[in-house]
Amino acid sequence: MDTAPSALPSTSTPAQDARNRRKGATAAALASAVEWYDYFVFGIAAALVLGDLYFPAGSPSAGVLASFATFAVGFLARPFGGVIAGHLGDKRGRKPMLVLALTLMGVATTGIGLLPTYETIGMAAPVLLVTLRVMQGIAVGAQWGGAMLLATEYAPEGKRGIYGSFVQLGVPIGVVTANSVFLLAGAFTSESAFAAWGWRLPFLVGLLVLVLAWYIHKHVEETPEFRAAERALAEKEKEEKGQATEQGADKEAGKGAGKGKGGDGTRNSPLRTILRGHLGTVFLAGGSFAVNTATFYILITGVLDYTTRELDMNRGAVLTVSLCVSLTQLVLIPASAALSDRIGRIRIYGLGAAGIALWAVPMFLLIDTGSLLWLAVGTFVASCFLSIMYGPQAALFAELFTPEMRYTGASLGYQIAAVLGGGLAPFVMVLLLETTGTSMSVAAYIIGLAVIALGSIKVLADRARSR
Repeated sequence: MDTAPSALPSTSTPAQDARNRRKGATAAALASAVEWYDYFVFGIAAALVLGDLYFPAGSPSAGVLASFATFAVGFLARPFGGVIAGHLGDKRGRKPMLVLALTLMGVATTGIGLLPTYETIGMAAPVLLVTLRVMQGIAVGAQWGGAMLLATEYAPEGKRGIYGSFVQLGVPIGVVTANSVFLLAGAFTSESAFAAWGWRLPFLVGLLVLVLAWYIHKHVEETPEFRAAERALAEKEKEEKGQATEQGADKEAGKGAGKGKGGDGTRNSPLRTILRGHLGTVFLAGGSFAVNTATFYILITGVLDYTTRELDMNRGAVLTVSLCVSLTQLVLIPASAALSDRIGRIRIYGLGAAGIALWAVPMFLLIDTGSLLWLAVGTFVASCFLSIMYGPQAALFAELFTPEMRYTGASLGYQIAAVLGGGLAPFVMVLLLETTGTSMSVAAYIIGLAVIALGSIKVLADRARSR
């Protein structure tokens, strides 16, 4: 499914094109990795320490629920970041919005690492924590579209999938790095020291994001597809103004010129274009991906809480399993993306969604054994299906929209999935476990989202065939 060209004519030399392509893809991958690292450290901290430090309550479950609710707030903020950055990114360029997103994330993450606890400043602590988490959500909502387009719009013909997967690799890299830093912090501090200050160290690493933001601002060029779209729109506007001038300078001609400048009134508003003519595609994209992001966050945060609090498994051992499973995604994501370049995005994407649905029940049956080995097997197989979906997802979403509205459309679809799936998933998991007393309710939740995904994918496939 490829509705837009991957490469455009260039006036630069082949060597310059190759250098810009490598630089753009590398910058996009690094931006994604450091941004997701900053975002994921909060999820791990929410499962391990934030409930006690910022939401003291009568029961451990209540503190964890409050902590995961704060985790979810970041997801609720992500569409706002996607809308704002998407609109400006389609008008002003991919690079400026990516730099802004990285800067905002670096400031927010460092702020969390320095934030006093409830014991020190009272109610101001959870309020500030929620505020900084909202900033993180806005930042990651803005980042994904910019990084994804920086990679895919530089891709040579027929390789959009593999180039898009460089950005997707930021997720497992972020998970591996976040888990590794937490493991190191725990290994070199006592339990009391970790609760007092050791958990802050992973957040302070967020300062490195600011360095990367500066590098991209100074050394990375805007994507060729955006520059080409800008030129095409400028030429169209010039032509329409010329036609309006020939019609005369009276009021009716002036109105015609005003209308011509905007065409259907949406020329200068990518968001309005999406809302008026492509909202269905946005919701289909979101519906197709919610199961992936929900299952992913259940694995990296919900299962971490469930296994350590309910099954009494060792925290370090569970983190190590999560780290090792995430490492396998570094191979599976680009492999599935490359395969999608050959046999089609929808086919690979749908296979991953079907696999998640079929594996949900067996996965929790294995986790419930309390065995590290079966935990690793259950989460590894689930991770394989997640990777099969996630690899081609960036290219698939990019190809659903034309360049002049691509940042807005793709970001909205992704962030709707993040809200409906990822943000609420750990919270829903704890709530379901507390209400039903069985992990099968969480498996049913995953299966329900998978059915929605398969239905959305079917509609997208039918539309692709009709075109």
